[in-house]
Parts: sequence; structure tokens; C-alpha cells
Amino acid sequence: MYIKKILIAVVLLGLVGMGVFALYVYTNVFSENTAFNNKEAHVYIASNAQFRDVLAELEPLLDDIDSFELVARRKGYHANIKPGHFIIKKGMNNNDIINTIRSKNIPINVKFNNQERLENLAGHISKQIEADSLSLLNAMRDPQFLTENNFNQDTALGMYIPNTYEFYWNSSAETFRDRMRTEYDRFWTESRVAKAKALGLSKNEVMALAAIVQKETAKVDERPRVAGVYVNRLKRGMLLQADPTVIYAKKKGENDFEQVIKRVLYVDLELDSPFNTYKYAGVPPGPIAMPDISAIDAVLQPEKHDYLYFVADVTNFGYHKFAKTLAQHNANKAEYVRWVNANGVNR
Repeated sequence: MYIKKILIAVVLLGLVGMGVFALYVYTNVFSENTAFNNKEAHVYIASNAQFRDVLAELEPLLDDIDSFELVARRKGYHANIKPGHFIIKKGMNNNDIINTIRSKNIPINVKFNNQERLENLAGHISKQIEADSLSLLNAMRDPQFLTENNFNQDTALGMYIPNTYEFYWNSSAETFRDRMRTEYDRFWTESRVAKAKALGLSKNEVMALAAIVQKETAKVDERPRVAGVYVNRLKRGMLLQADPTVIYAKKKGENDFEQVIKRVLYVDLELDSPFNTYKYAGVPPGPIAMPDISAIDAVLQPEKHDYLYFVADVTNFGYHKFAKTLAQHNANKAEYVRWVNANGVNR
């Protein structure tokens, strides 16, 4: 009888122990452990992250960071951290969270457009992927890469086609740059290459001319007409005389791209820079900004007309008045100058 009581007591203690263990397992492993109100939360784990970094990233998102740490160590996650972008969903338990952040690196959409320089592009991209702006800029400017891919410091910006691209957040600077080279090749279809050849322009020249068109008009529907003016000028051996190139030359020469120039002065037209199309014939050495696809395609398929001049239309802001003769252009220009003076636009 005494032995029977002991056995019963042992069994009861075992059941209690199992119950406590089951409660422990459920509480720490399988009970909900999220503290955010949205349906999901985004977690970014750096390539060189330590376990403490992961805990710091997750702590604001979890109700109980200690239980997470305990389970993570039990599952060996602390010694096998995966970098990347992960999405944890509201109501997940520690087990689900750990399985998610060690296996499901979710791609992100990287977007960019109309950046003025590589420096601007690098800074913009560094806000979207792990690579910092300096490493991105160094990769973009790498002399060996540029030489091997038929670019130089002036034309390098033209390799980056504005769009939305899918990347892993932890992509390196070189990975981003090389992917953009692939996208550049994909963009230049046989059709586009043939159109450039028909115009007598190289890819780099198309990008440089498209950048001028981009700067001249924000109206997508007007870009083919503006491109047609510049193509006509090139065919006739005329100077392009594009004000945006003068503005760029001034900024570049003064190493001050933050300045705002609302009006080009006659003295600016004398700037000695290969980007100044009032002094140097042909297409500039490279793009003065990043043209978007509509500007590029406008150059590749310009509107066919006899216009050689255009000036801002003060009666229809955003658009321009076009002229076939210098006399007509001067009349249009006089109207514009009167408006500029009347509104006190000096610089």
C-alpha cells in the first residue's frame, strides 16, 4: 500500500511536471508574441548583424523579447543569423517569427527617377537598400567597370534607366550597379538601337540629348516636339543652344549643385565648358540629368517638323511656343522676356 501511494505520487508529480512543461512550451513557443497594431511589420537585418542587433530590431515589435531570445537560442538561430528584409505578421508566435526571419528574405521594390548626378542617385538608393551612399557612388564611378562597359565619368549616369526594380534589401553596391547594367542592356532593344542608328546617334548621345529634353519640358506629350527641334538643329549643324546645359555648366564649374537658377543670363552663355551648348557644337559629353523613358523615346522617335526654335509659352505655362524662323522666334522670345521682367525673375 505504501509503495502504491509512492507510485501514485510520482505519477501525479510527473503529470504536474508535464503540465508545467507544456505550459512553458506553449507560453514561450506557441503563444502570440507581437506588439504592433498593423497587419504586418517589416524587419531589416544587416549583413553583419549580431544576435544582439536582431534583438534590438525586434524588441519594439514583440510583447516579450526575453521569451523570443530563449526560443531563438534553443532553435540555434543566434548562431545562424540571416541578413535581409523579413515580414512578420500580427499574431505570430516565437516559433513562427524565428522560422520567418531565418528563411524568407522578401524582395523590395527600388524606385528612382530624374536624379541630377550619380551622387544624388547613390544617396537616393542608399535609403532603400542596405548599401550606403559612399559604397554605391564608388561602385558607380569605378574606372575599370566604366571602361569595360563603354562608359566614362561623364556618361555613367546614362546607364541607370529610371523605373521600379525588385531587389533584395541586403544587395551590395556592386550588385545594384551590375543589375542596372543588365537592365540597361535589356532597355536597349533592337528597335531602340535601330532608331538611334537611323538618327546617327550613339546610345550615350541619345541619353545626353534626352536629358536636355527632360530638363526643357515636364510635359510628356511635348517631348517628341522638343526632341524634333534638337534633331533638326543637329542635322543642320547648328548649335543646340539649350539653356539647361548652361545651367548645368555653371553648377558644375562652381561645384555647387544646390543653387537655384531661374534665369540664364547673357554672361552665362560665355561659360567655357564642353557642356555649354551655346559655345560647343553637337551633343554634350554626357547627360546633364537622368532622363526618364519618355524623354529617351522622344529622342528616338522625335516629331517630324520644321521647327528650329522654341521658348516658354507664358499663356500656357508648362508648354512652349515653337518657331520655324528666327524672326518668329524673336517675337515669341520678346513676349517671354517681357513677362519675366514684369514678374521680377532675375536669377
